[in-house]
Amino acid sequence: MGAAVAKALGDIANAPEATAEARLAVAARAMLRWDCASDAGIWDAEAVCTNRSFLSAVDEILQLTETNAFPMSSPARHRMDSVLGVAMSRLMDEFLLLRVWDASQLQGTDGLRLAVERFSVSMAPGGGVWLAFPTGGSTSTGELSVGTTDELHASGRSLLSCPDMVTVFVDETVPDDLHLICPASLSVLHEIALRVIRAGYTKELLQTFTKAPCHVLDSRVNFEDAEWWTAEDMTKRWILATKLIAKALVVMQRQLLAQNCGAFDRFKDDYFMAIAKQSIVVLLKFADGFTSTQSPEKLIYVLELYETLSSSAPGLLHLFTGPHTELISRQVPVVLAKLERALRTATGALAIKIQTESSQAEGVGVHPLAGYTMTCVELLAPHRAALDMILADGGEGERATSFGSLVAELIVGLERNLEEKCGLAFADGLPSQHLFLANNTGFVLSRAADADVTSLLGDDWATRRRSRLEQHTARYLQASWGPVVACLETAGGKPAKALAKFNAAFDEMHGSQVCREVPDPAFRAALRKAVSDMVVPVYSAFLQEQKYVKLGKSVRYTVDDVAQSLSELFEGAALLCT
Repeated sequence: MGAAVAKALGDIANAPEATAEARLAVAARAMLRWDCASDAGIWDAEAVCTNRSFLSAVDEILQLTETNAFPMSSPARHRMDSVLGVAMSRLMDEFLLLRVWDASQLQGTDGLRLAVERFSVSMAPGGGVWLAFPTGGSTSTGELSVGTTDELHASGRSLLSCPDMVTVFVDETVPDDLHLICPASLSVLHEIALRVIRAGYTKELLQTFTKAPCHVLDSRVNFEDAEWWTAEDMTKRWILATKLIAKALVVMQRQLLAQNCGAFDRFKDDYFMAIAKQSIVVLLKFADGFTSTQSPEKLIYVLELYETLSSSAPGLLHLFTGPHTELISRQVPVVLAKLERALRTATGALAIKIQTESSQAEGVGVHPLAGYTMTCVELLAPHRAALDMILADGGEGERATSFGSLVAELIVGLERNLEEKCGLAFADGLPSQHLFLANNTGFVLSRAADADVTSLLGDDWATRRRSRLEQHTARYLQASWGPVVACLETAGGKPAKALAKFNAAFDEMHGSQVCREVPDPAFRAALRKAVSDMVVPVYSAFLQEQKYVKLGKSVRYTVDDVAQSLSELFEGAALLCT
């Protein structure tokens, strides 16, 4: 059919007596036949023209149009304009099928999609990467999960800590031999643009650019429709995609502008801008979805989004020219400002959550709220520069104005809450109160040092808490083991009776304290030594003064027995205590 149509068009064009109506009729039939054949393309997958007769028919219509072959209001002119519209529509459909970009050098044949999908697989259960911020959970100790905070602390993972996620665009430099343009497509771009320009359909072609595919940037991740509040891994994919797309666009723009595309050269900039907008708008919509959240558990995710968008924006801005810069120069700052407001709200909500958390203290060890709070501090610490800027821009009524002041506020709220829990849980037990507060004060000091935030809080902050730790320790010793030692110091003239009182008091106190929890090994060793230094010398001196042998069977423990017993304290088997 193609050869017959081409011959007919050639014969009519060469016949001097051929009428414009006959030329129009033959060309129209040729185009309509191709238009009805849905599986018949003009160019194949290798950008080789397989339907030259269709192009010849288009050229014939264009020539009739350019020579004003028909009066403006005639039926023939209307038919010609209609056929021309069909031809242009078909050419633009071909443009949308054209593979301008070659992703074969990027992770196989799928460009960024494989990098993003590989990252997604690594985030699946069992992949070894935890959520970036502790979440609440129903446990026997209340609203906070001990396991969650401890595992988060032990994992030491950040939001993008996936060693298997490798792509050429993650590096700072891109290989010089990485070619993203399909060379065969350039001549097709010229053929399409040439006819579109002649037909006066440039506006329609520009509109087609907004639907143009780009296999290099295809990530297969539908950020626009993602339910982000139930799929945290979408946030991680977004961060990865944003970083990769920002780098890919730089390479794509440079390589496209360096090509000689003939008639398409005048459209290259608009074509690239449309592709860039297409990708960035979807990313911005997803980020904008987080601007309404006030949840403390989403704080790290919003912060990571903010930092990624903020760091990528300057590079993206350089890609756009003229009126196209509005996308970045206006929309990105708006999204960033909304994210900043969301972050200030979330940090305030986090402080309130720590201040008002209502679980009970069920032992003298480190309370889950302390673990939760310090895990939050450690996870926020790497983002201190961003938080300093965000919190400093807060309006009237904002409490924290920097990362340091936020940490101070969180810890003060924690300490006040723990003091209230302590008063309720240990109303009749001063030793337990002081041991509980000593454990948690030491824990906060240790984790603050781990997070490298002690310097932000100041020397006075650390000094006050070390002093507080010493006070709680001293008061614990005095309230618990002080009465035991006092039994010997008030012996008077009845040493055997005093020794009996000591034995009873020692057994009772040892039995209650051996299973008390002191989780920090260094503090546990120091506290054992402090108890031993308080008890053993006094007991040894008593035995020597009272002539050990004269006490006879009243001596139940040797000095070594007492020392050995005290070395077993604070192992934490709380369930054995009565």
